[in-house]
Amino acid sequence: MIQSKTIVIGGGAAGLMAAGRAAERGSKVILLEKMAKTGRKIGISGKGRCNLTNNAELIEFMNHFGKNGRFLRQCFQQFFTSELLDFFTTHGLPLTLERGGRYFPESGRALDVVRVFNNWLKQLHVQTRENSPVTRILVKDGGVCGILCQDKKYSCDNVIIATGGKSYPRTGSTGDGYQILRELGHTITPLRPALVPIKSNHPSLGKLAGLELRNVQVRVFVDKKKKTQEFGELSFTSSGLSGPTALTLSGLIIEALSTKKRVQLALDLKPALDEKKLDARLIRDLQSRRGESIESILRGILPKQLIEVCLVECKIPKDIDTTQFPGKTRKKLVSWLKDFRFDITGHRSWDEAIVTAGGVSLKEIDPVTMESKLIKRLFIAGELLDIQADTGGYNLQAAFSTGWVAGNSIYSD
Repeated sequence: MIQSKTIVIGGGAAGLMAAGRAAERGSKVILLEKMAKTGRKIGISGKGRCNLTNNAELIEFMNHFGKNGRFLRQCFQQFFTSELLDFFTTHGLPLTLERGGRYFPESGRALDVVRVFNNWLKQLHVQTRENSPVTRILVKDGGVCGILCQDKKYSCDNVIIATGGKSYPRTGSTGDGYQILRELGHTITPLRPALVPIKSNHPSLGKLAGLELRNVQVRVFVDKKKKTQEFGELSFTSSGLSGPTALTLSGLIIEALSTKKRVQLALDLKPALDEKKLDARLIRDLQSRRGESIESILRGILPKQLIEVCLVECKIPKDIDTTQFPGKTRKKLVSWLKDFRFDITGHRSWDEAIVTAGGVSLKEIDPVTMESKLIKRLFIAGELLDIQADTGGYNLQAAFSTGWVAGNSIYSD
C-alpha cells in the first residue's frame, strides 16, 4: 500500500495547478498522469502559443460561459485573472496582452507554460508519475480513501480529479474521468464537442478552403429564425468553417442540430456598410471603371477566392457588360454580399474540438471548494465540470481557477 495525503489525477491545467497549491498547503502530493508527459493539451493550445486568460471584468468573463457561468463566481473571487498573472510572472514567465484582451506568454511558446508548472511542482516536492492511468477512486464511509492505478492501491486523505474532457483525445483527454465519477454516483450531463469546426455541404464552400476572412459578421438561423451572431475572423476548410466566430457559434449549432432543426449561417461580408451605402459604392465602382470585367471590379470588394463563388451564387456571367450593368443584378449582388447564406450539416470530431460541453452536474459540486457533495474529500476540477466558454482564454482560466481552489480546499488533518 502506497501512502499519500493528496492524490491528483490528471496532469493538465487544472491538475497541475491543484497539485502545486495542495503542496503549498503542506500536503504530501502525488500527481498521476496517464500520458508520458504532463501538460500535453496546454502544449498545443492556442496553436502552440497558449491563450492563458482574458482581461475581461468578472461579470463579462462569467457571461462567456453562458448560464453555468454563475457557478464560477465564488471560485473566481478566490483566484482570478490578477492572481494567475502574478503566478506566471512570479515564476519567471513574462506575459503579453494582445487583441481581444487575450494574454499569451511573451515567448509565444505554450511549452514554456508547461515548464513553469513542472519546475514549480519539483520545487514543492510533488511526486509526478507519468504513464499511470487511474481506473477507480476508492471510497469508505462516504469519503475517499484511495485510488486504483494499474492494479496498485494508493491510500490518501484527498483526491482531486482533473482528467479533462473528451476533446483532443491524443493528448490524453479521452473522457476516463466521467466514467470514474459516474460509478461513484455523479450525474454526467450529455457530452458533446464544443469550439469545434462546423460542416456544410454547400457546393461553393469547397472552392474557398484555406481562405481566412477578418471583420465578418456571422449570423445563425435556426428554422429560419435568427438566434445569435458573432463578429470577427472566419476561415474556410475543405468541409466547412472554422476560426474564432465559427468555433464560438458551434455550441449553439450542435445543440440545434441534435434536435433535427435546420441550421443556416448567413455571412455579412461587408458589415461596415449597410445595403444603401454598399449599393452606392458599387455604383461608383461601376461608373469609374466602366468597361472593366466584373471580376476586376469586384477585386476592390472581395478576396479573389470569393469572386468566383459570388458570380456563381448571383448568376452573373463573367463576360457581363459592365458599361450597362443591370440595376436588378446589382441589387442581387448587394443582397448576397450582406447575406451569403448556407446550410450547416454537422461538426468535426472530438479530435478537433477544443473543449467538451457537458460534464459533471454543477448541482453536485460545492462552488466554494470544488468538493463533491456526494463524496467527502473528493474534489473535481477543470473540464470535467459542466462549464465551457467560447474562445479567448476563458476556458483555461476556469481550469486554473478550479484547480487552485480544489488544491486550496483539501483537508489537512
